[in-house]
Amino acid sequence: MAFVITAPCRNELAAECVEVCPVDCIEKGDDQYYIDPDICIDCGACQAVCPVEAIFYEEDLRPDEEVFLEKAKEFFRSR
Repeated sequence: MAFVITAPCRNELAAECVEVCPVDCIEKGDDQYYIDPDICIDCGACQAVCPVEAIFYEEDLRPDEEVFLEKAKEFFRSR
C-alpha cells in the first residue's frame, strides 16, 4: 500500500512532502505532486507535513478520491 496525494494539492504545490520523504518517491507533475506507489514505504512522513491535508493512506481514500491513485500510477508508468 502507499500514500496518495489528492485534490487539495492541485495548484498548491507546497512541496514539504518532497523534502521529508526518506525514499524520494514524490515527484512534481503539471499541477500537483505524485507519490510513486511502487516505491512508497508507508512511513507517513509526507502526510504529517502536508499543509493542505492532501495526503491519505491508499486504503483510506474515499471513492471519489481513488482517481488520484490511478493518476499517480499513470504518471510513473509514463516516465
